[in-house]
Amino acid sequence: MSEQTPSPTQIKPPEQRPEHPDFWSKRFGEGTTPWDAGKVPTALADFIARQPAPVNTLIPGCGSAWEAVHLAERAWPVTALDFSPVAVDRARAVLADVAVDLVCADFFTFTPAAPYQLIYERAFLCALPRKLWADWGRRVAELLPPGGRLAGFFFLCEQPKGPPFGILPGELDALLAANFERIEDAAVDDSIPVFSGRERWQVWQRR
Repeated sequence: MSEQTPSPTQIKPPEQRPEHPDFWSKRFGEGTTPWDAGKVPTALADFIARQPAPVNTLIPGCGSAWEAVHLAERAWPVTALDFSPVAVDRARAVLADVAVDLVCADFFTFTPAAPYQLIYERAFLCALPRKLWADWGRRVAELLPPGGRLAGFFFLCEQPKGPPFGILPGELDALLAANFERIEDAAVDDSIPVFSGRERWQVWQRR
């Protein structure tokens, strides 16, 4: 066995690996969801109110899907995506009869039914281990056409252990700047405790 290949005893079980749906299903099942604000952040509500018309929106790692409810109630077409079946069940309960396309699938492999003009980011990138960051950067670029936008909250700090995993501003730029231009960047004043003082609202536009 090479030095790079972990032995079977070194491989963590799925419920201990944040890249696996069992990790998140365990936490949703136990009700251990400190990232769940239970409401719509002010910056998102303001952003939506400023838009001239609804656009087709993807929310990856949607969790309880509070933001999907907010958009759908304003006639925005929304796909709420999560790869944890337990998270999807939670979202289904929150959504009730609201018209949202709720999908249980892997962000990196699912096939959209229609092109997206907006991807909303909240507690998804920071839930991903660093080894998946480059894949995330490529995937958001693949899913958005020129002029499409990536908008949301980014956990900008040095926090290597997670989730949430902190990303430094230069690291985020390295993931996105080749394909996106940052057009909004603002402080966040209503963060939940796990993110407080360490997240910013940003909007990136696809080149």
